[in-house]
Amino acid sequence: MAEEPTRAGFVALIGEPNAGKSTLLNRMVGAKVSIVTHKVQTTRSRIRGVALEGMAQIVFVDTPGLFRPRRRLDRAMVAAAWGGAADADVVVLLVEAHRGLTEGVQAILDALRDKVSPKRKVALAINKIDRVKAEALLALSADLNAAFPFAATFMISAERGHGVEDLRRWLAGQLPQGPWLYPEDQIADLPMRMIAAEMTREKLTLRLHQELPYELTVETEGWEDRKDGSVRIDQVVYVAREGHKGILLGHRGETIKAVGQAARAEIASFLGRPVHLFLTVKVRPGWLEEAERYGEMGLDFRDGG
Repeated sequence: MAEEPTRAGFVALIGEPNAGKSTLLNRMVGAKVSIVTHKVQTTRSRIRGVALEGMAQIVFVDTPGLFRPRRRLDRAMVAAAWGGAADADVVVLLVEAHRGLTEGVQAILDALRDKVSPKRKVALAINKIDRVKAEALLALSADLNAAFPFAATFMISAERGHGVEDLRRWLAGQLPQGPWLYPEDQIADLPMRMIAAEMTREKLTLRLHQELPYELTVETEGWEDRKDGSVRIDQVVYVAREGHKGILLGHRGETIKAVGQAARAEIASFLGRPVHLFLTVKVRPGWLEEAERYGEMGLDFRDGG
């Protein structure tokens, strides 16, 4: 029997904010690569996760949610999302089953025709199927397929794993033949410094979801591998206003301490070794207009202009 050829390629996950793209990526890869919160716009940069399916290596591009941009940061995020879709071998549009064909989804379908080559295969993944009845799912699938010529349709629950393996197998079969793009044991191409910063930002978002402004970012300033196998990580949390600093610190520093403990535990689990994490909060009123901050997030400052 002839040996199965190796395949490799990029798959872009697109959709509205909170459609489940990060959850699906983490489920596909089998590790926590992209942060997941209940707040919109949590994924800022095109985080790539690598999954293996048979002899195929699927490189997932997890894009920021597509929405109507208002600020420079919003515009840079949306540009990054469409850039990821245009460059990919296959595109997967995630739609929330219980929300259906919203204005936002319709806008994405319209833009797909303009921004993505007709030669690109686009699959539809209707997510969170456990929230609606079967008849509603079938009707939604029919409406969406009437609105756009999808190559295939999948009913999934990214959170519970239903239908995810079928989608992964299909994706593997669509990728071009060729050598793998990454080593077998590599699950993401983001530097560990950025993954660690994203994990801390997730903990901040979860802890402060009622008060936390979007004018916040985390950067890893120091990374020291120690002789005992542990690592010291120094991170700075940038906020845009003095008042936000007090919210982040909390009463007697309790909030930032709790965030630091949660982030340290997760980073240590991800790295498989002890972590010493030190957080500093700094006020930078104009960070949303600083090109350097955008570069740290993997975004192009010029796209927000």
